[in-house]
Amino acid sequence: EDFDNSRLTINSSEAALHAYRSGVADSFFVTTPKWAGLKLMPPDTGVYHSAFPDFGGTEDVVTADKITAFESLVGKAIVWAYFSDNWYDSLTFPADAVQAIRAAGRVPFIRMMPRTNFDEGAPDPNYTLARIIAGDFDTALTSWATKAASLPFPILVEFGTEVNGDWFPWSGVYNGAGLAAGYGSPALPDGPERFRDAYRHIVDNCRAAGADNLTWFFHVNADSAPDADWNSIKNYYPGDDYVDWIGVSVYGAQTPDEDNRLFTEIMDAVYPQLTALGDKPIAILEFAVTELD
Repeated sequence: EDFDNSRLTINSSEAALHAYRSGVADSFFVTTPKWAGLKLMPPDTGVYHSAFPDFGGTEDVVTADKITAFESLVGKAIVWAYFSDNWYDSLTFPADAVQAIRAAGRVPFIRMMPRTNFDEGAPDPNYTLARIIAGDFDTALTSWATKAASLPFPILVEFGTEVNGDWFPWSGVYNGAGLAAGYGSPALPDGPERFRDAYRHIVDNCRAAGADNLTWFFHVNADSAPDADWNSIKNYYPGDDYVDWIGVSVYGAQTPDEDNRLFTEIMDAVYPQLTALGDKPIAILEFAVTELD
């Protein structure tokens, strides 16, 4: 996708498209998923080739044609198609989007986005972590999970995208931050602890509704913002019993005025933090760099 002064599409130039096509043509990039029951497993070798195939600025305008167009552009199939489940004024299962991805022969990957609007850098007026934990949305969550459970195919799901950043409203920054006296254990920072419990609450609700066809991803940003001890990735981790995969966003410069860092430089710094969380497969769920003039 492209936004503001960024150009993050793979065809921002002929050179960029050629580089992408050449890279993913290697058999190292796998297009057939491996399953254990209805849970996604890592491939025996290589990595999965997957994408967010330009589902619009709201990240939820999902069509099979968009997937086909992306695959035609890059010359390779994808395993999953990634999109946002924006809760807006109601929390409802994105059935049409899921079925569109399924119709394209790909695995639906849902980003549960508890936000009323697209405002960033502030708490949400409705979907706070405290309210999720308190069960205020349990009726809607149970309905969401029941509809997911009724589908005879696997779905990938994440809750709390890039939670250790300071842009989304579910960030620890807006839900207690580094304070330790307002919630839960006095030994843990309130913001990450609230997120951990909200994540567990959602997974527990889905399991109670019989949604065993969901593979759960815990998705962080490679860099924590703010870069503070309380906001470290490990403080947010819901635990091995609640997480199937660990995901990470790895962005280089997103606008022309940013200093760029190599992908390997960023990954070398975050990878030990991810592997320390638990023995889980790791996915690069988002990565990009703007094409600089």
